[in-house]
Amino acid sequence: MSLRHALATIALGPVLLVQGRRVRRTVPVLPEPEGPRAGTAGYGPALRLLVVGDSAAAGVGARTQDEALCGQLAAALAPTFRLQWQLLAFTGATTADMLQRLREEPVAAVDVVLTSLGVNDVTGRLSLSAWRQAQGELIDLLMERFNPRHILLSGLPPMHRFPALPQPLRWYVGSRARDFDRALADIARSRAHCEFLGLSYEMMDLAAMAGDGFHPGPPIYALWAQEAARRITQRLERNT
Repeated sequence: MSLRHALATIALGPVLLVQGRRVRRTVPVLPEPEGPRAGTAGYGPALRLLVVGDSAAAGVGARTQDEALCGQLAAALAPTFRLQWQLLAFTGATTADMLQRLREEPVAAVDVVLTSLGVNDVTGRLSLSAWRQAQGELIDLLMERFNPRHILLSGLPPMHRFPALPQPLRWYVGSRARDFDRALADIARSRAHCEFLGLSYEMMDLAAMAGDGFHPGPPIYALWAQEAARRITQRLERNT
């Protein structure tokens, strides 16, 4: 924990605790969208894609998987590749949770992995050093069990703008999310097979968020998927 966050925790601790409990009670719990979590699509060179992560990866805020991140990413890649894709994601997942889940998956070769993790690590008060370690372990495990050519690490959303969070909780959580985001970008730069995909302000238009004020809506998932597809195609073409 940085000095800034340590001082803020001491000064605002009781307020943050009360606000956090209120948010958990009052923010509606949206379901994960219906739809397949694996499939094939498109024509062209073979591409095996694995998407792993939390409720955003699972598509919470969309009505169906077709409108969610994975479905829109598959649709964006299908015109270029013969795509085989799989989604491993669940609401509330932390990086530690995903490590455990991936250890239970059978070993299989994929070409690209897209991750979406960090929000629950922030709200779960994971330290910045523990976040760096957990993300490093995640990358190592993905390389060991799936041997991808490309790991695309999605950054954290701008939590300091989430309508569901009152002040000062919004500032506190948002500040930690920015620190986690910068650390993830540094990790990606240090790993040969990794690339950081920041979630820009344009990608997180408040009017396009889900009704809970916490998750993306389909327009945000579309922008996220389009940028991920662009990065994946560009990287594979460059490597080829």
